[in-house]
Amino acid sequence: MSNDRAAAPRGFVLGPNEATMGLLAAAILLVGAVLWCSHGPNIEKTDFSLTYVGARIVHQGLGSKLYDINFQKQVRDSLFQHPNPLFFEHPPFEALLFSPLARLPFRTAYMIWGSVNAAVWLALMFLLRSHLPWPREDLAYICLWFLFAPVGVTLFQGQSSILLLAFYAITFIALQHEKQFGAGIWLGLGLFKLQFVLPFAFIFLVRKKWRFVAGFTSSSLLLGVLSLAAVGWRGVVDYVHLLSNVSNNPQNLSYGSAVDMPTIYGFVHALFGKVIGRTGLNLFVAALSLALLVLIAWQWLSKFEGKADDLMFASAIAASLVTGSHMFTHDFSPMLLALFLAGANSPPRPHRGLRFALAATMVLFWLFPIYFLFVAWHCLYLMCPVLLLFAISALLASRHIKKQTSSEVQFVVAG
Repeated sequence: MSNDRAAAPRGFVLGPNEATMGLLAAAILLVGAVLWCSHGPNIEKTDFSLTYVGARIVHQGLGSKLYDINFQKQVRDSLFQHPNPLFFEHPPFEALLFSPLARLPFRTAYMIWGSVNAAVWLALMFLLRSHLPWPREDLAYICLWFLFAPVGVTLFQGQSSILLLAFYAITFIALQHEKQFGAGIWLGLGLFKLQFVLPFAFIFLVRKKWRFVAGFTSSSLLLGVLSLAAVGWRGVVDYVHLLSNVSNNPQNLSYGSAVDMPTIYGFVHALFGKVIGRTGLNLFVAALSLALLVLIAWQWLSKFEGKADDLMFASAIAASLVTGSHMFTHDFSPMLLALFLAGANSPPRPHRGLRFALAATMVLFWLFPIYFLFVAWHCLYLMCPVLLLFAISALLASRHIKKQTSSEVQFVVAG
């Protein structure tokens, strides 16, 4: 990526000003939210309870049985009175990395992890400000972080999506500084959400960014070794079988119902699942997903700079999410980076339809009640077209900005 971007603020200026007061208020709000949630009556039904079950199994030295669903039920029911009906289906290394928290009581572990999430949230707000010139007002920038519901849901659920947002953000910053290998390493560390990270890495593979791919492969191998240490070969095989069962049972609530997923898979299942059957569903979704990723990679093969490059990155984020096989509300968190990039890099004024499409999707993503209503009505799959529209709009806007920039350069040279 190029550093030839629109003038951006140098970040928050600490001192007796509105930005500092806003950050202080944000810190107080986040800490208060973690403390309040950790003493709430429904804490056992959060997603962190699944992580805690997986961590407890590995901590007890029973990692080879981690993906035995019946064993998970036994452990889960022994820990909680009103357990979450879902199962732990994340990669083995995640359970290993969380296993130290399994030594602690559940509420204490939840509070510690919530504090980590809150700290990452605050650090990202501070770190990214120097790279995100929109909105210009610091308080507006801070407010938009809190208006984006998926990040708040992540904090409450004890999920790891804020950490995934952090890895996308650091990957973006590393690419800005032309550090392809380091960017790949950082993205690879997000493989605890492999259904999103792999499509993003695939785009860079098609673009023949070999240093990026090498970095991604390096961190992937490290996490693979940790997974073997956690569950052994038997556990890894069981994990693959579990993933297969999840993809072949889209109606199973214990795996997460597909109609509650804003992905191509969830959307196609909701509309045509009963017509085309399981095999037809998987093939059709795979074809659509591959076509979208290849389209973005193909468009990104040529050299993009500045605003155009930022928008391609935003488009790739949206595509990596919508092509993921398993996605819920908190998984939208990386979209926050994409939205800020889109807000800072609008397409040229003559393209009013494109500007409207991009702006409309941004409004919908920041319209926080929509997530809760769609979850309550079991129709979150309706957010899939919004993700697709954003991805395509950002891609087209990037092309128009690139053409405009090229024309301006030619005009200057000719003059």
